[in-house]
Amino acid sequence: MDDEKARAANIFDVARLAGVSHQTVSRVLNDLPNVRPATRLRVEQAIKQLRYVPSPAARALVTRRSRTLGLITVGTPDYGPSSTALHFNEAAREARYAVSMASMLTTDAATMRAAVEMLLRQNVEAIVLIATDRAAVESVNELELGVPLIAIAAQGSGGFHRVSLDQYRGARIAVERLIALGHREIRHIAGPMAALDAVERHRAWRDVLAENQLRVHELPSGDWSPASGYRIGAELAAQGGFTAVFVGNDQMALGLYHALSAAGLSVPADVSVIGFDDIPESGYFAPPLTTIRQDFESLGRDTMAAVLAALRDDESPSQLQRVPELIERESTAPPRALA
Repeated sequence: MDDEKARAANIFDVARLAGVSHQTVSRVLNDLPNVRPATRLRVEQAIKQLRYVPSPAARALVTRRSRTLGLITVGTPDYGPSSTALHFNEAAREARYAVSMASMLTTDAATMRAAVEMLLRQNVEAIVLIATDRAAVESVNELELGVPLIAIAAQGSGGFHRVSLDQYRGARIAVERLIALGHREIRHIAGPMAALDAVERHRAWRDVLAENQLRVHELPSGDWSPASGYRIGAELAAQGGFTAVFVGNDQMALGLYHALSAAGLSVPADVSVIGFDDIPESGYFAPPLTTIRQDFESLGRDTMAAVLAALRDDESPSQLQRVPELIERESTAPPRALA
């Protein structure tokens, strides 16, 4: 019975038992350098414990270099994910890697599996996932990839590398700035709660208000579009009782501007507004929008650096976050009573 189990073991079983990548197992099998002695010993012990007999295909894994990476994007082509994909592609080209892309609107398990299998048939060396919602991360993390996975995601757990911009910290900076200006009734127009970024920004808004003993007044969630910003903004203007709005992205802030103007309210004299993303148009809103800038170029380069580290290293999955910065323009001011 033990012999039958041993014959069923594969290179990925050895990698899991030894706590390394399958590439590291293949380096040991091929007696290649750049493997730490302690790591080599763990792999050899796992091979012995599993009575693993490598196949010719397993021995060839480490030398079968395609210099091709897989990139999976999910959802509509919003500014943030599109910019991230663009800059990751540029960083990959500079590192002399080709990128094969798979884009999808939905994140169900079957669609994700089909995308992954398509990329693996192209012998990609690693897969990068731009994850806009939790379902995408969970779907791909359940698959047996056999290659490193690097997720660009605001949240995540499990055995993959994660790179992100710190959505929570960026949102805190926005709300703390409004409080510093003297605002006490601060509303938040959030993005869709299925989106990881929206959840983190909403969580930060609630936390900062609670820490400052300020009232949390929930609004319906938007969908990142100017139309949803306008719809929620119109409801908000009719309710009154607020002096500032932190908006989940700049596009919804544009819709809010229109709703406030239609209600006879002026930005920032009556209402201060802070957005998120710093899209190219935000500096040309009327008035120019104060917002949180995300450095998508650096995010793309960070992601490629994580890919290269995953391909050459056997360390535990890493997490790297950059903090966005506040870009202060003319849409914020002290509330009228304090001006």
